[in-house]
Amino acid sequence: MSVSYSFKYLTLETFCTCSQTYQKYRDRINPYPENLEETLPALIALNERILDPTIEQFGFENFQLTYGFCSKDLKRFLERKDPETGKKNGRVAPRLDQHMACERNRNGAYYCPRLGAACDFRILNVGSDRVVDWILEAQLPFDSLYFYGSDRPIHVSYSSQSKQDLWTFTATGQPTRKGIENWMKILDQRRSPV
Repeated sequence: MSVSYSFKYLTLETFCTCSQTYQKYRDRINPYPENLEETLPALIALNERILDPTIEQFGFENFQLTYGFCSKDLKRFLERKDPETGKKNGRVAPRLDQHMACERNRNGAYYCPRLGAACDFRILNVGSDRVVDWILEAQLPFDSLYFYGSDRPIHVSYSSQSKQDLWTFTATGQPTRKGIENWMKILDQRRSPV
């Protein structure tokens, strides 16, 4: 099944097919949402509120989407081990990361009760720390933002909750706020009533 939709700068196809795991197993994965009524508006909101302003700031030619929407099929392949390397194809945390947007399991429950939508991206030739600086300065209404390092993509989500939850990670992958105290100060000031 192919679903055609264009956001301002990106297409739904790009959003659903950009991951390395999809590229590797494309002939066996349906990358598109099944719950279009809820998932498409969540993806539109993520693009309009977070990605469009970021692309306008840094330029479309510098924007690289590395992981967008995660379909049920893609989730299954991410959880599997590569038969050649024996390593998992990727990491997936559907209850937390919002990559599955508003998709539902066979029992009708949302994979991610937080709803909204998420993606990972980087800006070529710009450190991800500088991108986070700009996102905070521009006061983009993100829900969650994960900083993995200056030379790695950032994860950002948007939902109506706009929790402004910001994390970085230790070398072993544990979430922490160590090292991002300045960013946390900015968020705390924004949250405090004047």
